[in-house]
Amino acid sequence: MPIVGTLILPHPPILIPSIGKGEEHHAAATENAYLKAAELVQSLAPDTIVICSPHAESYSDYFQIADGQVGIGSFAKFGAKDYNFRVLYDTELVSAIEGLALEEGFPAGSEGGEAPDLDHGTMVPLYFINKKFRSYRIVRIASSGLSLFDHYRMGKIIAKASASLDRKVLFVASGDMSHCQKINGPYGYRDEGPAYDEQLLNVLGKADFPSLFTFDTTLLSEAKECGHRSFVMMAGFLDGLAVEPKLLSHEAPFGVGYGVMSFIPKGNDPKRLFGDIFLSQEKEKCQKKLSQADDVVKLAHNSLLSYLTTGKVLKVPSDIDTSLKDNKAGVFVSIHHFGSLRGCIGTIEPTKQSVAMEIIANAIEAGTEDPRFPSIKLEEMPYLEFSVDVLSPIEHILSSKELDPHKYGVVVSSGSQKGLLLPNLEGVESVEQQIDIARRKAGISPDAFLSLDRFSVKRHS
Repeated sequence: MPIVGTLILPHPPILIPSIGKGEEHHAAATENAYLKAAELVQSLAPDTIVICSPHAESYSDYFQIADGQVGIGSFAKFGAKDYNFRVLYDTELVSAIEGLALEEGFPAGSEGGEAPDLDHGTMVPLYFINKKFRSYRIVRIASSGLSLFDHYRMGKIIAKASASLDRKVLFVASGDMSHCQKINGPYGYRDEGPAYDEQLLNVLGKADFPSLFTFDTTLLSEAKECGHRSFVMMAGFLDGLAVEPKLLSHEAPFGVGYGVMSFIPKGNDPKRLFGDIFLSQEKEKCQKKLSQADDVVKLAHNSLLSYLTTGKVLKVPSDIDTSLKDNKAGVFVSIHHFGSLRGCIGTIEPTKQSVAMEIIANAIEAGTEDPRFPSIKLEEMPYLEFSVDVLSPIEHILSSKELDPHKYGVVVSSGSQKGLLLPNLEGVESVEQQIDIARRKAGISPDAFLSLDRFSVKRHS
């Protein structure tokens, strides 16, 4: 079997004695578990270790795979110059992964790499593994800003590539858990910190992998986790396999959750083809939601579908509500894919002859012209969710006191720079936060004078 096992490993540099200078012993449970994990690697004797690190060079819309023959690094920036790394990359497996990604139209590869040095999310796990086993090559891959399910898909591609070469491959999901479990931790204490770790360990302990990519996004954000995407990619690597999960340790001595776990495959299990099951469920959910949507949402969906199918702009349907044909307004169309934003384009003020035409045009642009994302492909359409915000006329205001992030959107301006943020967005709870996000979107300096406008929306979803 090409897949010999997987490990979840934390990456605090303080565990390295020349960095911790004695403080590492406060994490004795993690140290001991790491040595057990290294012994497991020794017994499995993998040809290649694939490691996903959230601290490797990463992109919002692409899975970056380190290229070249050799990777080097050190802990010098942590004040320790006595331990240097030199690892050999498995270039053949990298090529196989890239080939499969290209074949599937999946955004992953080694192009665009600008940070060749090994990151600490890679080096800390290897430091301990090297105590027991060194006869391996590695593939180093970064997490990305893509959806959790895309991370699962990336794991499946790695597994498929490994099987094609008949490699004995071990996957290491490098990642700490919540960073806010103690008052003196890096983010202080938040209830979401222990709550995240508890939920995560419960899910992992049962190898309930589908639950990994349905975690509440607010919980992930508030818990300040860093390894969740690595864990999801690991789960994808094990898709279709029965596994034996084993928790070796969990603690948070410095306010950060450190979990060490192993997952050993026990043979094929068609009931654990979670990728296929999830896609089927998502397709059913999206189709049901679309069937119950109003004409505004259906128009946005049909506009993009028609354009991707025929290359032509949809004409305004003759039976659509007259208010959409007789009125003008600015419109924002937002598209989500597996719970993550996939495209959003809008107009602050009307640019077309009707609201309907505004929706049609902006839906196409949201799907094909948003610079943050690659153009949506036709095969993605069954898994997309659309929402449409129809804007009221823009109203100038004299003070931020006239704003409410749940009721009004904001337009901030400074000279020719202008930024907009829609109202009632998840995670935006204060006026100050709303203005700051809009300012940063426009690239406006924090100390610049801001002119403020507000608007309300009618949201269709």
